[in-house]
Amino acid sequence: MISIIIPAYNEEEQLPILLEHLEATSSGCISEIIVVDGGSVDNTAEIAKSHPKASYVASGKGRAVQMNAGARSAKSGILYFLHADSLPPVNFDSLIVEEVKNGKKAGCFQMKFDKDHWWLNLMGLFTKVNHITCRGGDQSLFVEKSLFDEIGGFNEAYKVYEDNEIIRRLYKKKQFSIIKSWITTSARLYDRLGVWNTQWLFIEIYWKRRRGASAEELYSHYYKRVSS
Repeated sequence: MISIIIPAYNEEEQLPILLEHLEATSSGCISEIIVVDGGSVDNTAEIAKSHPKASYVASGKGRAVQMNAGARSAKSGILYFLHADSLPPVNFDSLIVEEVKNGKKAGCFQMKFDKDHWWLNLMGLFTKVNHITCRGGDQSLFVEKSLFDEIGGFNEAYKVYEDNEIIRRLYKKKQFSIIKSWITTSARLYDRLGVWNTQWLFIEIYWKRRRGASAEELYSHYYKRVSS
């Protein structure tokens, strides 16, 4: 069985869509849906608390902090970390369980954006490739809880790039797989900043990390760009 962990911050628009989608597309392998709220000031908390299939966990802000908090409260042997603006494919839960039964202890789905743009379509095609440079948090992440605990969970020093950081450690375990079905994620940051500005920002973050930038330096650069 699977524990779904959704880190959320001011997601009153996206969260109801996701929760409804999970009910409609799952195949009975979900034991719990944990919404970890990082101090939202909208109706995110109320939506999670009132949903009959979801449980609510309050946490400090930051995806790494929130996802670790969700993992600590999870009861299942498989953790599935899912962004609030990403919609997994039909029968996603049984696909994950089958992958784990086949010996893959961690992995993700192929990803496509909900925006039709040639560059974003191309980026989606790259997610079919099982290589660390083609990974990202919007593709979601499943991992056996025992392996997650073994590697120490998410590094809470990272306020951005936290998904890539833990995926890099999972790749070293040689257990990572790509499920050949499509998760659909929102292109809202691309809409807000522009496709090319957003892509350039991600390239900058990637190369800064490759050159040894600290977690705080990555966050400072990201925040400066997205808040300008």
